Amino acid sequence: MTAPFAGTVIAVAREADQPVGQGEALVVLEAMKMEHEILAEVAGVVRRVAVAVGETVTEGQLLAVMDAGAAAPGAERENGRAVEDEHREDLDAVIERHAIGLDDARPDAVAKRHELGRRTARENLAELVDAGTFVEYGPLIFAAQEARRSKEELIRRTPADGLVAGVGEIDGRASVVMSYDYTVLAGTQGMRNHLKKDRLFEIAERRRLPLVLFAEGGGGRPGDVDWPNVAGLDCRAFGLFAQLSGLVPLVGIASGYCFAGNAALLGCCDVVIATEDASIGMGGPAMIEGGGLGVFEPGDVGPIDVQYANGVVDLRVKDDAEAVQAAKRYLSYFRGATLPPESRDQTQLRNLIPANRKRIYDVRKVIDALLDDVLELRRGFGLGIVTALARQDGRPLGVIANDPSHLGGAIDAHGADKAARFMQLCDAFDLPILFLCDTPGFMVGPPAERTATVRHFARMFVTGANVDVPIGTIVLRKGYGLGAQAMAGGGFKAGLFCVGWPTSEFGGMGLEGAVRLGMRRELEAIEDPAERDRAFEATVAAAYERGRGINMAAYGEIDDVIDPADSRRWIATLFSDGSGQWWKHPRKRRPNVDAW
Repeated sequence: MTAPFAGTVIAVAREADQPVGQGEALVVLEAMKMEHEILAEVAGVVRRVAVAVGETVTEGQLLAVMDAGAAAPGAERENGRAVEDEHREDLDAVIERHAIGLDDARPDAVAKRHELGRRTARENLAELVDAGTFVEYGPLIFAAQEARRSKEELIRRTPADGLVAGVGEIDGRASVVMSYDYTVLAGTQGMRNHLKKDRLFEIAERRRLPLVLFAEGGGGRPGDVDWPNVAGLDCRAFGLFAQLSGLVPLVGIASGYCFAGNAALLGCCDVVIATEDASIGMGGPAMIEGGGLGVFEPGDVGPIDVQYANGVVDLRVKDDAEAVQAAKRYLSYFRGATLPPESRDQTQLRNLIPANRKRIYDVRKVIDALLDDVLELRRGFGLGIVTALARQDGRPLGVIANDPSHLGGAIDAHGADKAARFMQLCDAFDLPILFLCDTPGFMVGPPAERTATVRHFARMFVTGANVDVPIGTIVLRKGYGLGAQAMAGGGFKAGLFCVGWPTSEFGGMGLEGAVRLGMRRELEAIEDPAERDRAFEATVAAAYERGRGINMAAYGEIDDVIDPADSRRWIATLFSDGSGQWWKHPRKRRPNVDAW
């Protein structure tokens, strides 16, 4: 046996006349601080050992001479190492350390969550991701508070530094998932879990992975004293997370209390899902009291009724379980086409708009009958506009519709904000947009102007005119003025199509108002009030006849008036082979999705 490389003999395993099995060590050499066993190539008996411990040998130098022959069986080897059923303390330490942070090792903390009707961070993530796919990042870190508490206590009481995070598959698609752990220091943002977020935000960017954040918690943690900083405002987490806007779908979930930094991350998300017991605020009770603004209970800061009506919350759900299912359903629209469902009878659309042009109807019934798998977003806010994700023949798209049951379908400032922001979301992730128009125009009057309608309404124009995704408009009934143009991306020729149903009617403004303005002198010249009213009504009737959809189509101002049952054929023109496959684009389609 000769030395395969230069080194120092640090052990001689067999002396002369001793038997050796094939694969057993004869000599151990040290080279470059690493130990190498020199193994017997055959079984036999050692005749002579040619080196001693401490001797330096060169490559090819004789180490030992042996006679091949019968000997005790050698140890089974794998990759140059004896395969033995040995007890490994290092492996035990790793397994034990990981187990400390699991729910089974923290029964008291888990019991408190369950008593509140809440689930733990790990329980939520376990339901969100497909079984066996979760790879956790940073489970062994703990709070940066060794100057205040023992390391052993911190390992036991602050597992994962209060943030369980990693990569797992959601319905077969890889995603970054993370949840603040309220059982660890009230789910606050620690110095080390900020670094963990940084790591995963960068992975989401690099791999173009959707991200789901459970944001429950109290914001920044002042108790992390091991870090050499003053204010910690050089933290990168918020900037890195905000850069993901428009690049990957961002889903935020708030259940329980979500304040300060946790709420800031939540507000950056494309969609906010919140439970009935959620209270969301940019400052919690301590910060409010510290600012001299009064004393409040956490549940009074930003309860769900407030945050749903004001537009902060997109999807309102009962509890953690429903929140997880809502997140999975939302993400399903951003995975491209799915198998189409069975075809449905579209003739029912013919009777959903009443023949009486002043009779209210439920526009949501129209959307549900026209499209498949409809998920409405932000229902509690901007009541005159409906925004929803849906599918046609398995292909996802966005829907923006006027609701005539609110202000007759007039577009107010809140409705314009809601529609413009939803257009950005669809544009960022390559979803075609279908407008269902039934509006008398934008909302007017002194009260409306106090809401800055001039600027808010303009958002629909500047956004709609600059999206890259295909858009199309179906006019269900009213198509009047600037509001109707906004519901077509800026004008009736802006999209790929603009068609009307038989109930559609059009005008540069509300026809009654147009007649009063345009015919003022003529009407004032009629002295008899009854005759003046008859003249007014006759002129209005003529205007309605002129503005009927069939007449608009005859003059080429819209593309056609169609049988409602034929609508899906027009909608199909919005799709291309790559619709909804945002991840195939080499860069962002737009800089970001407006947080509002």
